Amino acid sequence: MEKGLLEILSAYPGTKSDIIPILQDIQANFGYLPEEMMKDVSNFTRVPESEIYGVATFYSQFRFTPRGKNHILVCTGTACHVKGADNIIDGIKRHLDMPDEGVTPDGEYSMESVGCLGCCALAPCATVNDDIKSNITLKDIKKIFRRRK
Repeated sequence: MEKGLLEILSAYPGTKSDIIPILQDIQANFGYLPEEMMKDVSNFTRVPESEIYGVATFYSQFRFTPRGKNHILVCTGTACHVKGADNIIDGIKRHLDMPDEGVTPDGEYSMESVGCLGCCALAPCATVNDDIKSNITLKDIKKIFRRRK
């Protein structure tokens, strides 16, 4: 068992009610929920691994893959969708050479679409590391994501 995980688990008594806080701490420390740690959480809490995965997949806050150094959230809510969010997503993927929604091969960027960022008047919009980018056009993508190649 990894040292960082041992430190996390040592803060809990190991009950079923500890699962969500443990998963939150793992993600906060490692950036995601590594697959090999799910079995350790299962053993520690004496809850079947399938239930641990059930909890982790139920809540959208948890992820099983690492994020890039810069994380992009693209809004696909109604206002953004109507104003071309799908084109923005495609443009970002092309510009960053990103395979689907995921992480660029160099680990610099990751992207996911979200139902709403709450910025409907600024549609289409996205965030890059919590910095809101509004009224995005395809021309803006190069400016937003200047990369050293």
